[in-house]
Amino acid sequence: MAWFLLFLAGLFECGWAIGLKYTDGFTRPMPTVLTVISMVISIVLLGLAVKSLPIGTAYAVWTGIGTVGTVLLGILLLSDPVTASRLGCIALIVAGIAGLKFTA
Repeated sequence: MAWFLLFLAGLFECGWAIGLKYTDGFTRPMPTVLTVISMVISIVLLGLAVKSLPIGTAYAVWTGIGTVGTVLLGILLLSDPVTASRLGCIALIVAGIAGLKFTA
């Protein structure tokens, strides 16, 4: 269950990271509220996950999921550049997340 909570926390991290772009410097109320809600949910889920997972592993996986998800959403939603080196770096992050999961 802790790994599932951690995965959800990572997804909400993607939500607030992408949400920051839509807040327009926190000048747009609805995107700002949704972004803050995503932040709170992400942190709460991370806090629940670390009750039974090592903090270093959980934090690295959480940020890894957030990083990969945010990069992919940036590509899909915001026309961020797609290059072989960027995709290769994403693959390395995914490999690191998997390694931490299977050695925890």
